Amino acid sequence: MEHSRKPATAKGPAEWFTGDVWVDSVAQGHGDSPFGVAFVRFSPGARTAWHSHSIGQTLYVTEGEGRAQSLGGPVIALRAGDVVFAPAGEVHWHGAAPEHFMTHMAVSEGAPDWGDHVSDDEYNAEPREARRG
Repeated sequence: MEHSRKPATAKGPAEWFTGDVWVDSVAQGHGDSPFGVAFVRFSPGARTAWHSHSIGQTLYVTEGEGRAQSLGGPVIALRAGDVVFAPAGEVHWHGAAPEHFMTHMAVSEGAPDWGDHVSDDEYNAEPREARRG
């Protein structure tokens, strides 16, 4: 068994995020399947750049309101309790709604491939409600 203290909260780098974002790393994979687990806190309007993961990414929204979008798809409104899965290679972004903070737990599998920042026009597209049920 390995025991360690929680690392310090890190400011999300400007190359990967628009706005103020803080990352609390929880775990990194130790086996053949590379993964990372982190809690990511977005200030209102903050978001990731377009990106994908070589194996995939699962997000679990723990508080607040957010948005997510896959390249070419609609912007989706997110709320606490929502789960989002982006499969291997799917280019996407996620972040807080314009007037709300949002925190999600991210389980990222494989290496990320970062792209361009999400434009204000892309971010401000009218979101649709996520399917419930």
